[in-house]
Amino acid sequence: MRFRIDIERREGLSDPEGLTTTQALLDLGYDMVEQVHFGRTIYIDLDESDRDTATALVTAMCAQLLANPVIEDFSLDIVE
Repeated sequence: MRFRIDIERREGLSDPEGLTTTQALLDLGYDMVEQVHFGRTIYIDLDESDRDTATALVTAMCAQLLANPVIEDFSLDIVE
């Protein structure tokens, strides 16, 4: 079973990479750009056939290691 995990900085927290990229795009003449936000995507393949068990395992992985719960939120989807 394959999971896609999207990790993003929590709303309202500074995104230095996004701010720098926003300014660079504006400097290049892309005046329509309002904001850029960076995140990351992780794919995990599990040898687990039970959907609920697999989802619980991946959620635990995110909470314990893959996402920083202080500054990041995550969402996950099964992408079979």
